[in-house]
Formats: sequence, structure tokens, C-alpha cells
Amino acid sequence: MLADVAREFDGAVKRGPASGPVRTKFQVVALLVREERARVMADTTLTAARRTEELKRLDGVATMLAKTAARDTSLLALLADDVQVSDAARAFKATVMRAGGLEPPQEPPPAAPPAPAPGASTQVVPRSVVSRQLANPFLAPDFEAAAARVATRPRRLAGWELLEPLFRSFERAAPGAPSCMPLPDPRPVPLPRDRELMPHQAQVVTATARGHRTFLLADEPGLGKTAQALLAAQAADAYPLLVVVPNVVKANWAHEVALWTPSRRSTVVHGDGDRMDGFADVVIVNYELLDRHVGWLGELGFRGMVVDEAHFIKNRTSQRSQHVIALSDRIRTRVARPLLMALTGTPLINDIEDFRAIWQFLGWIDDTTPLGTLQAALEDTGLTPADPGFSAAARSSVIDMGIVRRRKADVVADIPVRRVADLVVELDGAAGRSVRAAEAALVDRLVQRYRTALEMRADTGTDEIDHELVRRVAAAELKDSSSKAGGENVFTMVRRIGQAKAELAADYAAQLARNVGKVVFFAKHVDVMDAAEQLFADRGIRYASIRGDQTPKAREKNIAAFTGDPDVSIVVCSLTAAGVGLNLQVASNLVLAELSWTHAEQTQAIDRIHRIGQDEPVTAWRVIAAQTIDSRIAELIDSKSGLAARALDGAGEDDVASSTTVQLDALVGLLTDALDARAGV
Repeated sequence: MLADVAREFDGAVKRGPASGPVRTKFQVVALLVREERARVMADTTLTAARRTEELKRLDGVATMLAKTAARDTSLLALLADDVQVSDAARAFKATVMRAGGLEPPQEPPPAAPPAPAPGASTQVVPRSVVSRQLANPFLAPDFEAAAARVATRPRRLAGWELLEPLFRSFERAAPGAPSCMPLPDPRPVPLPRDRELMPHQAQVVTATARGHRTFLLADEPGLGKTAQALLAAQAADAYPLLVVVPNVVKANWAHEVALWTPSRRSTVVHGDGDRMDGFADVVIVNYELLDRHVGWLGELGFRGMVVDEAHFIKNRTSQRSQHVIALSDRIRTRVARPLLMALTGTPLINDIEDFRAIWQFLGWIDDTTPLGTLQAALEDTGLTPADPGFSAAARSSVIDMGIVRRRKADVVADIPVRRVADLVVELDGAAGRSVRAAEAALVDRLVQRYRTALEMRADTGTDEIDHELVRRVAAAELKDSSSKAGGENVFTMVRRIGQAKAELAADYAAQLARNVGKVVFFAKHVDVMDAAEQLFADRGIRYASIRGDQTPKAREKNIAAFTGDPDVSIVVCSLTAAGVGLNLQVASNLVLAELSWTHAEQTQAIDRIHRIGQDEPVTAWRVIAAQTIDSRIAELIDSKSGLAARALDGAGEDDVASSTTVQLDALVGLLTDALDARAGV
């Protein structure tokens, strides 16, 4: 039967291109030959001679199929493992099997569509966004955008492959070749009170004010890229502004908007965006939510877009990269000269291929060719990729498009030798809910204590808060917290916050290690250290560990691994066990995953890397949980830093007093805020 059908469609193919029915017959015979071969090979009842004869006959049919496919090679696509089998093919297969004396197998019922995975993303449009669109149904036209979209026609370089030579020009750069665009002298920038811009930051803002609109801002971490981006948006009036960031820094961007551009409202997109403000000037969304929100984000009318940790889009085939590039395309379609900024601390020369997607986001290239200004700049060099000087000229052309790369050592005169940078994070999930519930329970207990004490007085006629009583109530709570081993109190709550921050802090430390090399990670509690080390191990990051329960030999071995082995990127340190007596100046970046109760303890940790032998400015990244007592403790530590500074002999009685005062003042602040809020209800 198989041979007869094979001869039949072979004759049809000889007469002309294979029609649909002929292609169906070819596919069915090929499938049956494959199945019959497998059946014969597995049949243990056949003698060796009989098996050889059967296989020989099947090979004859297969040879006929091969000759037919040689006449029409499009038939080969029907033999792929993942090819779809039509209903007509299944029916014909059953007919052939019955004619050959075989009963076709029962076809399984069609598979039900797979259930969506938990949390699977679907396109949504938040209500507040709908309200904004209804309030502004027509986006103001930008007539310059149409003119800007007219591509520069390659003249002299027509027919040349240009992208590969562009990328290779960075790999072949001579040592000392510039990696930063020419920047203007800094001009005064309008700033909020108590804010100060460093000269290297002001240069980027000044360049924006003068009309530059695309930047690959690759400054080393610690040089204030966030402030530069926000003030550049202000200088370019690039509102509404879209900011795409990793989840761990989402809350910090909202915090920085309030610090640097307080006249602009920001909103952070969570989940389906139910709590976002569609009328905000700055919309902050993390990469993981883009697939859910990319539709309305492309229609909102953004005039600027910032992509933080832009190396996240280095894989152009990934969904996040495609969403980022698509949003950039939409903005550039509607706005002639939008502000587009890609922020990353990754050294530019690591792997230039990683920057294809970033250059595409910035509108410098598309999939195959340079675009617009970059194409014109390459034409103006007067060179072709075959000329010896093309590589250097092409590299300069790309850098002038807006690559800004400064290391701490390059601007050492501009920045403090030691600085604490706060990284504000938002606690999500079960851990965040647990922290908020614990803090609410503590506040309720404080309020109840206060009201009970107030009721015992005779003069309860005033509605004003008795601040002296508030302080006494807080002191009693602190005393009970210190003396009782169990139950929820301020100390267990702070520890709970540390546990909730552990993964976020470790995630940021991992990003730093990727960008700048070695990083010191400090935590107070063992479970926070354990969680951080687990994350590093899962990501294949080598680390060392310094804990209080180590032998001196093990401790020295871990210190030597961190300071001497270039593959060991992070050392995880106990704040109490490693806060003194260590020299870790091989690193210039430090992460404080948990807050100390004193400024002196924090300073001692920073001094592990800020000491003799350190030739770079030091940055300590202090991770703070937003909208919790964590933020209050950080403010109190900073306000009381003078106590530790006055203790000339290190942490002594003054520092112990400082610790108790911070704890007491934190409770006083919680109770006062709660009484104020409840009085206003």
C-alpha cells in the first residue's frame, strides 16, 4: 500500500508542483514509514531474516520518497518533528492503514488549552490611565517628528556593512582612547533646598539644556546617575517621563523624584496598576510588568524615557528588550526629539555586542544599519570600513551620540572621599505584609498605653497631645521590649524588616558586583546573611563569609579569598563580628543590608574599606525599607551622628546613649504620628 501511494504522488510531482492533496499523501506515507520502522525494530516475535526483509522493503519506500522530495524540496518541510498534521492527513492515514490491514489507533481528544500560570501577565489599562486619556483625548501633534523620521540616505557608504565595523571599533580601541562624549562646562542648575549637584553631574544636565537628547550614561555606580537623569528630564521638559527600572530600585526612583524634582509628581506601577496615578509626571515601572502594561504605555504620550540598569535589555530577543525598544519607537514616532537615556554602570568595553539593544533603544541604529545623525556622522568622516582610520573615526562618531562614562577616579576631586547613599526599597509580598502588621500592632499598643495613662488623669479636657506623656509611654515600651524575651516589640520588628530586605539588598549587591567588581555586604543577623549567600550561590556569584562563630583560621582564609582571588566578588560580613579590625580596601562599595542603632557602628563598618590603602572614593549603599520604622531610624541616626563624632576614643558611653536615644525617639515618632492621624479622623 505504501509503495503504491508513493508511486502515485511521485508521478503527480513529475507533472508539476505538488498540490495540497499530493502534499498530504507525501506526509502521510512518510509518517507511516517512520512508524512502521519503529514497530518492526521493536517486534520481538520477528526472526532476524524477517526483520531484515521488512526493513529492506521500508527502505525502498523511503528511497522513493527521497527522489520525490528531490524534485520538489518544499516537501521536506512536511517531515519536521514539530510540523502540524491536518485533519485531512489524519483521515487519509486511517484510510491507508485500513487498506493495508491495520486498525488505526484511537485518536486522543484534542488537548485543552493550558491553564495560565499563576500570576501570568495579561494586558491591562489602569482606571486612572483611562481617566487621563478621557481628559486629554488628543495628543498635541509634533510636526517636527515627521521630518525627523526621514532617514538619511547613505551616499558614499551605500552597500557597506556598517554595524559590525562600528562594534569592532570599540574592541580595537587603543589604550587610553576616550570613552566619553565632549561635555560642556557645568552651568548653575535650579535645585531644591539642601540639594547639591556635583560638577560632573551638572555637565550632563547642561548638555541636555543645550539640546542633546540621547545618552548612554555609563558612569560608575556612586556617581549619581539617577539625579542626572531626573534633572536632565527637567531641563528638556520631557514630561510625562517613563522610567523603566529593576524591581529592587522602583521605590528609590520615586524617592529620588521627590528629592530632586519635588514639583513633579511620580507614580509607581504595581501589579495591574490599581493604585497608580495616571496624571503623574513621572511613571515608574519595573521590567517584569512591561508585558502587562506595554499597550497603554505606548499610547500615553511620553516625551522622554529612562531605562535604568540598561544591561537588562542586552538580549535583543528577550521580551523585555522588545518591549523597551517598541516603547522607544512609539515615543520617537510621536516626538521629534525626545529625551532617551540608558543608565548602566557596566563598563562599556566588556562586550560591545551587549549594547546593540541599547543603541537601538536610543534610536542610533536599527536591526541592520545606523540611523539618522549617526549615519550622517559616518558619511562625514570621508572614510569607508576598508580605510585604516575608519575604526577610530567610527568610534568617535558613536561616542559623540551621547556615551558618557566616568569612573570615580576620573572625578575624584568632585566627590566626597566617603559618602552614604540611601537605597529606598519597597517591601512586597508576605514579608511586607508581616512587617506592616507588626508595626500596626506596635502602634496600637502604644496608643492604648497613652490613652490609658491619659484617662487616669483628672485634667483630660484638652485635645492637644501631651508630648511628655508620649515620651514616658515610649520609654515604658522600650523598657518592656528590652526585658521581655518573647512577643512582638521594636527589636523583633526591626529584625523582621531586615529579613524582608535581605533578598532586595543581596540583589542590589549582585548588581554592584557585576558593575564595579568587589563589594562588601554587611548584615546584623545570621538569617539575613544566610538569605544573601543563598541568592549569590543561586546566581553563580562566588563569595566569602565572615561571621562571629568562625575560627581565626577560617576567618583569615575567607579574608584572603576576598582580597586575593579576583573571582570572589562579594564578602558577606556580620556587622558585629566584622565591624572592626578588618582591612577590606580592595573594594570601594559597601552594602548595609540592615541599619545599625548607632552612627558609630555604621561608620566602623564603612571604615573596613575607607582606610589607608584605599585609592578610590568610598560609597556605602544603605538599604532602607520605605514607609516603615526603618526610614525613621535612618533619619535619627543621621541627626545624631555628632554623638559618635565627639567620642574621640571610639564607641563608648556616648555611643551607648546614642543607641538608646534612637530607639526611644523612634517609638516617640511612631506614637506621635499615630495620635496626629487619629485626631484628624
